[in-house]
Formats: sequence, C-alpha cells, structure tokens
Amino acid sequence: MARKSSNEPKLPTQRQLRAGEVIRHALSDIMARREMRDPVLQNAIISVTEVKPNNDLRSCKVYVAPLGDGDATELAKALNRCAGFLRGKLGREIELKFTPELHFHADNSFAIASHVDSILARPEVQRDLARDEADDDEQG
Repeated sequence: MARKSSNEPKLPTQRQLRAGEVIRHALSDIMARREMRDPVLQNAIISVTEVKPNNDLRSCKVYVAPLGDGDATELAKALNRCAGFLRGKLGREIELKFTPELHFHADNSFAIASHVDSILARPEVQRDLARDEADDDEQG
C-alpha cells in the first residue's frame, strides 16, 4: 500500500469543523452584546466569517470582517487586544475541555469577491464572454 504524499494539505477533521462552528456562533453572540470597551469596537458590527482550530483545539484562527464600512485589519488588531477578555467570555459559553486561544485575522474575501465582480461587469469582459459563448454554441 502506498503512503500518502506529505505535500498534500491536511484537511480539518470532523471534530475541528464542529468545534470551529461552535466557537464561531458563540463569538458572534458575544460580539453582538457589545461589551467590549475598545473604541474601535464600540460601534463596529462584526462578522465572524470562519474559525479554524488547530489539531489539539487549544488555539484557533478567527477570521473577521466589518459589516458596512470599516477596515478589517484595524478591526482584527483591536480584537487581538481584547482576545483575553473574549476568551474568558467564550469559556463560559462553550463546553470544551480547553478554551482555545484566539488569534484574529482580517478576512478580505468579501473585498476580493467584489473586485472580481467589478472586473466581470466591465463592458470589454462582457463582450469577450459573449464571444466565447457564441463560439461554444457553434462548436456544440
């Protein structure tokens, strides 16, 4: 039997996925209560887009994005400043053996998606897409 290649990225286990979703929902609820005193976070509406726990569930990467206007990088920095407070609140909300350390990162996927949409909406791209569809219809 052949061994698996070590170059393949390791997929998260079912346990990691389930724990990530539990943590994501709990953090969303905690942030919705607006108990944080950081001035950047006072009026921010925060979306927790993804939580990626590591293998032993002792720490996790939390991807956040502001809803509406706001800088995702500044938001992540502010959340990292109050990560201890959020971890304490999280420990009371979830039932895991260990409350994971939280490392917040800016999620730029929404900005990237809107940039791709704007590129696809350009007239010259629409013209090229229409030409490709016409060529496919003639060949098919």
